[in-house]
Amino acid sequence: MTIADEDLINAAKEARLNAYSRYSGYSVGAAIVDDNGRMHVGCNVENAAYPLGSCAEAAAIAAMVQEGGKRIDKIAVVGGSGEPSSCTPCGGCRQRIQEFADGNTVIIAMDDSNEWQHYSIAELLPAGFHLD
Repeated sequence: MTIADEDLINAAKEARLNAYSRYSGYSVGAAIVDDNGRMHVGCNVENAAYPLGSCAEAAAIAAMVQEGGKRIDKIAVVGGSGEPSSCTPCGGCRQRIQEFADGNTVIIAMDDSNEWQHYSIAELLPAGFHLD
């Protein structure tokens, strides 16, 4: 069974509703489809000892790994203060995604014009760091 982009985006939106963003007011949700076709979600969780919070992408990746997923097929990221708005993964999360990405991994995020775009990890993290 293939998970449609719209379903993945909706899962990220739903995860975002559970974000704990008390300090920044910026809620983020992420949803991943792994190499086995399973979906994993996460939301950001902030902490008074800023910046010890965790990002939505990191939470979704941890859920994927815990369930045995080895590779991100695609990931949707939804964020914003109030209504969803432009939000791509932060630099740290781009590196986290790269760890489990390949040339076919798709990152779905809203651009500055609030349109959904499909990115590769190479577009978001050119010359990214990885160990062989």
